[in-house]
Amino acid sequence: MLKSITHRSFSEVQRTADVLEMARGHGLPVPLYERVLDLGGSVAIVQERLPGTPPLVVDRGLLEALVALNERFAGLLADRLDVPAPRLYLQESGPGYCLHESLAGYDRRSRRLLSWIREVGRDSPAVVAGADLVHPDLHPGNALVDGYRLCGLVDWDELARGDRRFALVVLRFNAGWEGWDAALISWLDALLAEVLDPESFRIYWAHKSLAAVDWAIRRHTRQDVERRLAVAESHLS
Repeated sequence: MLKSITHRSFSEVQRTADVLEMARGHGLPVPLYERVLDLGGSVAIVQERLPGTPPLVVDRGLLEALVALNERFAGLLADRLDVPAPRLYLQESGPGYCLHESLAGYDRRSRRLLSWIREVGRDSPAVVAGADLVHPDLHPGNALVDGYRLCGLVDWDELARGDRRFALVVLRFNAGWEGWDAALISWLDALLAEVLDPESFRIYWAHKSLAAVDWAIRRHTRQDVERRLAVAESHLS
């Protein structure tokens, strides 16, 4: 599979390729970057096509498999200090994403959310610290299954070194606006309460809320924005 990336340098993409190769060596079902080509203004990637297809149904078995796979990322990047941690843009806008200005200018609800995000950010670290491999967007749409077996996880372009539980908070946020079954969401909430302390959850939720609502304001419909705002507001504390 051939794809092109314009927002990252050749060295950054090559680093991702190296990490994926290392993860594959640990038996993890991630795709290899078979070739990375510097095209000047962009980077071309020839990515291995993994077996399986996207799941048609999100059920408890799939979620348990994703959570179990995420656990296998623990400590995987202990020796890769060159891999950056996910940055938390709770006090200022990110470089082209996580923009505070979009929330500030949208409506009263988004401004209230932004105020809460900045409040969380006042005493928060600037990055998600840790030595785990962190998937940037963990959700069923990036999974590949063969029957009931999880056989692949894709979309690793923004992989990071940090706390693997950050990906579970991303998964939980996505569950809300994608309209999963309430029983599945309750199961995931209970899991997060067990594995993640309340303050870390609050910080990670603030970041994901900012990222999701900003993106919807700039790229999607008003209905999408309202849905993401509702999910974000469900865990303000």
